[in-house]
Amino acid sequence: MTTAASSGFVSQVRLDRDEVPSFDAYPFNLPAVRQLQTLALHPKVTFLVGENGSGKSTLIEAIAVAAGLNAEGGSRNFNFATRASHSPLCDHLILRRGPRRPRDMFFLRAESFFNLATQIETLNREGGPGGPLINAYGGTSLHEQSHGESFFSLLQHRFRGGGLYLLDEPEAALSPSRQMSFLAALHDLVIGGSQLIIATHSPIIMAYPHAWIYHLDPSGLRRVDYKETEHYRVTRDFLLRTDQMLKVLMEDPAPRGPAENLGEQPS
Repeated sequence: MTTAASSGFVSQVRLDRDEVPSFDAYPFNLPAVRQLQTLALHPKVTFLVGENGSGKSTLIEAIAVAAGLNAEGGSRNFNFATRASHSPLCDHLILRRGPRRPRDMFFLRAESFFNLATQIETLNREGGPGGPLINAYGGTSLHEQSHGESFFSLLQHRFRGGGLYLLDEPEAALSPSRQMSFLAALHDLVIGGSQLIIATHSPIIMAYPHAWIYHLDPSGLRRVDYKETEHYRVTRDFLLRTDQMLKVLMEDPAPRGPAENLGEQPS
């Protein structure tokens, strides 16, 4: 695969295949992991996309832990585990780091965001009311805001720029208009010298210009253009032919896979 420019904090991720105990056991039996040799990362923004169960969250979690971050989210200073459930994949990944070191690092994952907010609240209480920790997240408990508001508090106040940020399904907290606001905030972070690795289902978020998009599917992992993604094509076809798509979905009782037999038009 093409190697990213050296300006990124992490230019590539390599699977140490010789040390993998078995490619027949999880998570190494996931096609995206089984076929993984070296994953080149864009120095600014890399997206991991794919259907549920394709392994994108498993892969981004493993990259985060290999980079020294907590499996449930947070910065390098977080060390909590509500339930130790991360896979051993992190132990078999080798990160090729660039010449620069990030000023900041953070891992955000939608499924454990509640646990992260609770940990921030707990640490803030231990440091005293109104302590500096909660101020770093906007001064208000993340639990006292909506999911979307708390996410943006994190984004606007905690992400300081010049950092390595890994985000797992950030769209889970965001309405479509907020996803567009996220794109603007993402661009500000990039301009500020940050590198981001994002696992997402959102065709809005993955539209960020010039990013690299890796699609994870049963054949493994491959780089694709934005308009080649199933997320873009299915969303486009649904919006352009809503009545026809609804008719197919609701009148045919046969179970369907993603975008299967929906009259999807070629790009």
